[in-house]
Parts: sequence; structure tokens; C-alpha cells
Amino acid sequence: MNGTDIKTISDFGSQWTNFTRNDGYYGSLSLLQDIFGPLLSVDELKGKELIEIGSGTGRIVNMTLAAGASKVTAVEPSEAYQVLKENVKENSARVRMLNCPGNQIDFENEFDLALSIGVLHHTTTPAPILKKMVQSLKPGGKCLIWLYGFEGNELYLATFGVLRTVTTKLPDPLLFGLAEVLTVAADFYTGLCKFVNLPMKDYMLNHLGKLDRAARKLTVVDQLNPAYAKYYKKEEALALMKSAGLVNIKLHRRHGYSWTVMGEKEQ
Repeated sequence: MNGTDIKTISDFGSQWTNFTRNDGYYGSLSLLQDIFGPLLSVDELKGKELIEIGSGTGRIVNMTLAAGASKVTAVEPSEAYQVLKENVKENSARVRMLNCPGNQIDFENEFDLALSIGVLHHTTTPAPILKKMVQSLKPGGKCLIWLYGFEGNELYLATFGVLRTVTTKLPDPLLFGLAEVLTVAADFYTGLCKFVNLPMKDYMLNHLGKLDRAARKLTVVDQLNPAYAKYYKKEEALALMKSAGLVNIKLHRRHGYSWTVMGEKEQ
């Protein structure tokens, strides 16, 4: 793991220890289904054993347990591990927690489903993590990841991409203060999207606009804080999955700005 990845883990540790709530739409099964899109139904999680890489504060863990997953292995490398433990304690009998990077897990043929939601685009070397996820699956098991997309984000990257060169170096109090200001701007932009066909309209109305204010601010922080973020083109997302040996790969363009990709481990 290089210095950039270590810094990114540290950034997320700080973020998740300051933003610990997972309530409302932000922690709902409706949002989980929205992330899955047409590739996977939340109903398919019932009775399944799964592993999640990059569990953060336990949001996805609790979502999958609410959907009926029988057991979840949650992998979180940062100091947010303590927040994860607190947030899943009511379901602790069904959760196994590991405080390590995803490339250090060592399971084989154990899980029905491997998930990584919003994590692999924050690592400079996602392939070793993905290969470990596939190794952990039973033959025929499914691997689903969610990635930032390049397509549809060109204007956003031209503006926020430049801003990130500054914000990734800011101390937390200044970063969170800036995020508050930008959240107000995002609220105004979302309101305009109701009347004008603006870029990222689908995302603003059908995702960001459904979140409560705390979750909207967290979303802004999530864009400005991590040391590394890659926005995947369609062919790059597919190539990443193919490189891990997955088959029957399917891809869903979510709200015109990101990719949900799912493949299966060979039988």
C-alpha cells in the first residue's frame, strides 16, 4: 500500500468519526436498491452470507442485514472501525468485523456475495482487493461494486477537480465549514433542477435531494476529503472486473454519473 492509499484511509477515518449517523433515506433499503439498480434485488440478500470491503460506519452492513442477509463480514481499515462496532452492535451476532485493508483478507469459497460500495475508486491499486473479493466467493457467487463514473461528470470534474487540489489539504474544521457553504449551493442547484434541465439533474433530484441535510453535507465532504479519487470510464470499469476473472459481467449507469458493476465467480 502506497502513501496515497494510507493517506486516503486516514482521511476516511477522520471523516467517519465525525459523521457517524446512517438514518433516513441515507441508510434505507430504498437507497440500497437504487445502488444495485436492475443488477440485483435486495430480496436476493435473504439468507445469504456476504462480505463488504470498506464498511465505514456500517451503513451498508445494516442495510444488508435489514434485507435479510444471514451474516456479514465487514472489513474496515481506518479508525472508523470503532464507529462501525458501535453502529452494528444491535446485530453483532450476525456480523464479523475485521480492521484491515481489503487486500489483506484471506477467505476462500465462503461467501454468496461480495460488495464494495464507493470504495475501489478511492484506491490507487484496486485490482488486488477485487481479486481477494473474488477468491472469497463460493463458485457462482456474485461480486458487486459501485464506482464513480467519468461519463456525465465532465463539467463537475472541471470545477470540483480543481477545488480538490486545495480541499484535500485542508484541516477538518475548515473543510467542514466549506462543505456547509457548498451544501447551501447544492441545495439551490437542486431546486433549480426542478425547473431547468441542468447537468446532473437526475442525480440531484433522485439521490441528493432525497437525503436529509446532514447526509447532504456528508456527501459534499465525501467529494472534497479523500486524497485519491478516480472516475471510471465504462470500459475501465468492465476491464477491472474482467481482470479479476469474473464472468457474466453486467453494468448499470446509475443516475447518469456512476457505475454499478456485477460479475460472477466461475463455477
